[in-house]
Parts: sequence; C-alpha cells; structure tokens
Amino acid sequence: MKKIRVLVVDDSAVVRRVFSEELSHERDIEVVATAPDPYVARDKIVALRPDVITLDIEMPRMDGITFLRKLMKYFPLPVIIVSSLTPAGGSLALEAMESGAVDVICKPGEAYSVGDMSAQLAEKIRAAAHVNMAQRARNLAAVRPEAPKLSLTKTTNKIIAIGASTGGTEALKEVLTQFPANSPGIMIVQHMPANFTKSFAQRLDSLCQIRVKEAEDGDSVVPGTALLAPGNFHMVMRRSGARYYVNIKSGPLVCYQRPAVDVLFNSVAAYGGANAVGVILTGMGKDGAQGMLKMKEAGAQTIAQDEKSCVVFGMPKEAIEAGGVDRVVSLRDIPAEVMKLL
Repeated sequence: MKKIRVLVVDDSAVVRRVFSEELSHERDIEVVATAPDPYVARDKIVALRPDVITLDIEMPRMDGITFLRKLMKYFPLPVIIVSSLTPAGGSLALEAMESGAVDVICKPGEAYSVGDMSAQLAEKIRAAAHVNMAQRARNLAAVRPEAPKLSLTKTTNKIIAIGASTGGTEALKEVLTQFPANSPGIMIVQHMPANFTKSFAQRLDSLCQIRVKEAEDGDSVVPGTALLAPGNFHMVMRRSGARYYVNIKSGPLVCYQRPAVDVLFNSVAAYGGANAVGVILTGMGKDGAQGMLKMKEAGAQTIAQDEKSCVVFGMPKEAIEAGGVDRVVSLRDIPAEVMKLL
C-alpha cells in the first residue's frame, strides 16, 4: 500500500509530537517530517515533496495563511489548516479556503478530544490526497475575491499593557505580585530615569511569581514575563506572524516623557487589538490617555485605577475623560479584573 506522505507544520513541539504519534496509527498515512515555521517547512517541502500538508495559522516569522498563499502560487499542494482560530464557519476558516486550503479543522478543545480530532484529521488527509490541485487552482482563480487579511490581525495570544508614573513603583509592585506565573505577556512603561529601571525590574522580579526584566530590543512578549521599558527609551510592540515582540528606540519626548505610555499603547492598538488589556495607573499628567482611547477603539479592554487608591489621579482621570476607559477599579482589584477579562 502506498502511504500518504504528510508534513506537519506547527510552532508547538507538543502539537507536532501528538499529531505524529496519532497519525502513525493509520496504516495508510506516514508523517515524513515536521516543521516549526513556514521557512523550515519551505525547505522540507522542496526536499521531501509530501502529498499533504497540515498547517497552523499562528506561527513565528510568517502566519499560516500568508504562507498558504505563497505555496499555492509557487508550489501548490493539498493543505489542511489545523488551528484554534478556525471554528467551523468562522471568517478565518473561509479566508483559508479562499486562499487555497482544501479543508479546515479546529484543534482539540472543549468541543472534542485529541482522539476525535485525530480520526477526523486522518479522513481529511485521505480526501486531500486525491484533490486535483490544478483544477482547484483554476477554480480559485475564477472566483477568488479580494479577501480581508484577517490572518494578519487574529491570534489567540493575549497581552497586557500597563502605564504608570508618580506613585507607580508601589502600585506596580502591588499589581504584579498578584499575577500568576502563567499570566499573559506584560509590557510596562513607568516614568523613570535611565539607570533606575534595571534595578527596579530586578527588585520586582525577586518579589513576583512572573519574571520581570528590563526590556531589550527584540524581546518576545511571552506568558509569564513582564518587560519594563528602559529609562530614556521608548518601547513599542510589534508583531511577526503570531509572535509579539518589542522594539526599544530613542525619539522625541511624548507628553514630556521618554519612555511614554502613549507610545506603547498606540503600538498595542495597532498590533494587539482585541487580544490586549490596557491598564493605566497613578501618575501626573495626561500621558497614556490618547493611546488608551486608541486601544479601546481597536477592541482592547481598558482599565483605570480609581481616584481613592491613586497617589496622583492625573493620568487615569485624563484617560477616563478622553473616553478610553471601560472600567475604573481599585488598585488591589486590578489584577483579578485583568485576568477575568482575559
């Protein structure tokens, strides 16, 4: 029996192992290789020429649908999208099909188990192996609309962005010490001079369950870690595929500050959208107010510290008056509120 040769592309080592093990039980299917991202997958496709590819959407360096479009253009093969982002009938599932995927399946979750998904995936692989890709390409070319690139904006990764100034060192300590070790990735701007932020991050790190460090250019925003903007430098969030990371850069003062909360919040609005929660804590001035409004308009949930628990009710007040705040919460209740929203 000629086996169907499959390449599994997923950034999770656990998913790659589980898929390989589950599919090994099928007599007519062979996983010939796995790849953690599209760039590794590209080389393995050329070298091994698999019959079918299973492809995740959320991956570093390039998202799965962008890779799918390139693959359909230069090296068309039957592709099955396997992602947490593609429940049946979802808009991203439709975009995947319009981009060339022959089928879409959602990763195991509350709806069904690994065993159920594996049996379904095996059947989809068998069907995909018989797809006439030349005919499929002609069909796509005839009807393909200009699809919105949802794959560039959607991800299941969550992020927290926090801004603070006067009184913020103690406020941050109270907030961060309550976050569990597996909390979403956190980015913090605290108005603080150069040479102070590193020692402040080390002090917080010694008190918290999460890791706290002074941010460096290119650091990934990952669960269980808080990145503190270094004094005298702005910090902005960027995204590559499903990976969030930060850039540390110089630049003009914003609201008389560097680092500035507005700079961080504006970047989170652009790249994080509904996956983000923004928090503005005690502080003088209006830094963060406009950025928080942009975050809210982009779909983020936003929280301001209440007046009673603030050392200075300046920045939260300005954000509230600008219309960018969803909830006003006492300092001690902010961590629980953030985790509830996420």
